[in-house]
Amino acid sequence: MARTTPAQAWQILQDGNRRFVEGTPQHPRQDVERRGDLASGQHPVVAIFGCADSRLAAEIIFDLGLGDAFVVRNAGQVASDSVLGSLEYAVGVLGVSLILVLGHDECGAVRAAIDSQAADAEALSPNISQLIAPIVPAVRRVARVRGDEPVDAAALDAHEVGREHLRDTVTDLLTGSELISRKVVDGELGVVGANYRLREGTAVPDVLIGLS
Repeated sequence: MARTTPAQAWQILQDGNRRFVEGTPQHPRQDVERRGDLASGQHPVVAIFGCADSRLAAEIIFDLGLGDAFVVRNAGQVASDSVLGSLEYAVGVLGVSLILVLGHDECGAVRAAIDSQAADAEALSPNISQLIAPIVPAVRRVARVRGDEPVDAAALDAHEVGREHLRDTVTDLLTGSELISRKVVDGELGVVGANYRLREGTAVPDVLIGLS
């Protein structure tokens, strides 16, 4: 793909997602010639930071080809030092014009964060606890509890928690990386936060920054 503006890059993703939803994917740039062209370098148009969920295969959802997307994933799309470093590489070295932060419904990490705040919560492994810790503030904001007050996990809207966490993640990228925030201010980079609907297959935007 040629270099694009942030808005053009987002349109490419929307067009590909529409083909995926309609069941008419083109499976572009996946042939032997494309593979050979990429052997000496890559020039992706977008960096996608998404959940590691097996149902969230970015190149399929957006009908992309080899070398089109620089993809970073972890459970719950939680911003971390390694994620920031990877995205800075995509922006600063590879020159992508768009970062897409992709959450989804029925997220196991979000569910684990909600359940961890219940009065009868079971202990989690240290690594899982550390992973979901950045999601907990969204849980408690949606539940509107303070201090150590437990959450009614069964009554909480997991979809709303996921949306709140998605917005938090976008904020974390902008506040945690001077490079990313500067590129946005300079008009060279856009950031989109979207939620993927598992049943419909649609990526629904919730946060759009720098696409004008």
